[in-house]
Amino acid sequence: MAEDAAEIRQRVEAIYRSDSRRVLATLIRLLGDFELAEEALHDAFAAAADQWARDGMPKNPRAWLVSAGRFKAIDRLRRRARFDASVAELARQYDEVEDGGAGTDESVADDRLRLIFTCCHPALPPDAQIALTLREVCGLTTEEIARAFLVPAPTVAQRIVRAKGKIREARIPYEVPERAALPDRLDIVLHVIYLVFNEGYSASSGASLTRNDLSAEAIRLGRLLAELLPDPEVLGLLALMLLNDSRRVARASPEGDLVLLADQNRSLWDRDEIAEGAALAKKALSSPGFGAYAVQAAIAGVHAHTSDPAATDWTEIAGLYDLLIKADPSPVVELNRAVAIAERDGAEAGLRIIDAILKRGDLAGYHFAHSARAELLRRLGRKAEALTAYERALGIAQQEPERRFLQRRLAELQSQ
Repeated sequence: MAEDAAEIRQRVEAIYRSDSRRVLATLIRLLGDFELAEEALHDAFAAAADQWARDGMPKNPRAWLVSAGRFKAIDRLRRRARFDASVAELARQYDEVEDGGAGTDESVADDRLRLIFTCCHPALPPDAQIALTLREVCGLTTEEIARAFLVPAPTVAQRIVRAKGKIREARIPYEVPERAALPDRLDIVLHVIYLVFNEGYSASSGASLTRNDLSAEAIRLGRLLAELLPDPEVLGLLALMLLNDSRRVARASPEGDLVLLADQNRSLWDRDEIAEGAALAKKALSSPGFGAYAVQAAIAGVHAHTSDPAATDWTEIAGLYDLLIKADPSPVVELNRAVAIAERDGAEAGLRIIDAILKRGDLAGYHFAHSARAELLRRLGRKAEALTAYERALGIAQQEPERRFLQRRLAELQSQ
């Protein structure tokens, strides 16, 4: 029996990892309150650990959890009603609301999409929209979000609390906007989904290079949006995520060490994702109004269709970065363009661009800028400067595989 109970606990933990945010989204719809839904979520999983060990797993664990969470919330409100008469009416209202098939695959997908657009409502400040979505839709901790934003964790916590308060006070509806209003709300949603993907594709810190749960979740959300609104940028973002994700298995060695693009075993790349991503990118680029995501997908597509790194068409890639800078100018895009220029025109040409970016004060705390500069200095034989740049990058990097890579580069250079 102890083994059975232990197995059930493991399955409950696995369902929490895979489905807790889906259950939460439905509970928010049913209860209309973030805090109450989060309490109900944890109550439901606690009940599952006890009851499933005794009675066995239900046929539909997700639906069971939604139902249990809803009843736990009503019970919690009834207990509070003993001290606050106004809560009694609220409990009665929740008790009368039907779940409407809550917990089914279709209803859960709708609820996740509703939750995304609620978290990204234009009444909320952009930084709060992103923080709230990462926390509530994707389950990132406050600390993980803080690292992604490069801001203190208490700042992120305050943004989330204020955003929830604004949703409650302004009675922001929990719904997907009407089709006519979708384009105006889309940019921030796409930005949030891409942030989630990037956190999964290259975790901001920790022992693992990737967090596959997050990148898979971002792709799933991208598919949902593409079904709802096949806008060129939605298709472009989905294409970009698929093309980048196709390289996931090859990006790390069996020991978990970082493998650069040029050194990856390209036979490990996921050809199905490449084919799907390439088709979406082509469709996005052939549509009026395509933007930055479609161009980035085109860049990823050039790499994906090159079987030999030496045959990479850096002229095409540099040209696409020229287009991307016009569509979405940023220091990071400039840095990536500089790397492409270095491959096309030589290390000196790329180094001049990176030095200009850093001289402006941009990307001083971005370890990729310093590691890219170090690599170009190494190629030019400027050993002392390269060592300094690698040490600067190492001082900033927080992800363990990236730190090990930089340490290896330093050791190799020091031994020369």
